[in-house]
Amino acid sequence: MKKLLISLICFYQRYLSFDNGVLALFAPGGACRSEIKCSEYTKQMIIKHGITQGLVLGAKRIWSCR
Repeated sequence: MKKLLISLICFYQRYLSFDNGVLALFAPGGACRSEIKCSEYTKQMIIKHGITQGLVLGAKRIWSCR
């Protein structure tokens, strides 16, 4: 399950994200103001803390980025 989530995040980062993917057309220069992008942070937290806590920490990071 962990590998599946990591794979989905990698797919999002490569093909869909506002920074590198198709959605970059809507946010020239990227949408994230953090040095470590929220999707990368979430991926790292899932690897480090497990699925549940990693997703919670990632959601908090995304929620705080308004």
